[in-house]
Amino acid sequence: MKNESEFALDASKHIDHGKIFVISAPSGAGKTTLVGLLRERFPLLAESVSCTTRAPRGKEVNGVDYFFLSSDEFFKKREEGLFAEWAEVHGNFYGTPLDFLKKQLDSGKDIICDIDYQGAINIKKAFPEEAVLILVLPPSMEELESRLRLRATDDPEVIKTRLHNAKNEILHYPHFDFVVVNNDLKVAAAQLSAIISAHTDSSIFHNMETIKKLTE
Repeated sequence: MKNESEFALDASKHIDHGKIFVISAPSGAGKTTLVGLLRERFPLLAESVSCTTRAPRGKEVNGVDYFFLSSDEFFKKREEGLFAEWAEVHGNFYGTPLDFLKKQLDSGKDIICDIDYQGAINIKKAFPEEAVLILVLPPSMEELESRLRLRATDDPEVIKTRLHNAKNEILHYPHFDFVVVNNDLKVAAAQLSAIISAHTDSSIFHNMETIKKLTE
């Protein structure tokens, strides 16, 4: 029978460099809801909080949903090379802190990132072995427009711009490792969960306590 140190040694063999699961989607495709479900399903996933120059929406909290920065603060960080990626989206700037990603990966932790397609492509360039890119799409442009209107957060011109940008975003699908169509929320969440499970060591390392009990 193995003792605790032997179990720890066996477990350490399964600890690899962490993975970065990048979830991207056109605005209105349901990405935020799906990422929330994934965070519930995989509580051990480290959450990457992006920096942005846009104003908070609704009940968004600084440091939780985003780090809300002034344009000057954002550009200073960008010039200092503190972002793993950055992009301009709908007139606002977004960036992913580089130090956070490196620290989590080096400790073997997996990360989930909720960023646009431009950021996803840049993350893949920065971390080609660790990044897993997943594109979430709506079942149709008509459904996407319906969802954007139901949100009631944008005026008609903004919705028109988002729909136009969505078509451009979708054309970048070849850069992604997986494409999930969010026609049914439960089905899409299950597909995303399967992708994450297939790329992590959670079935072994995170269940070592149970494995130890069963083999005593």
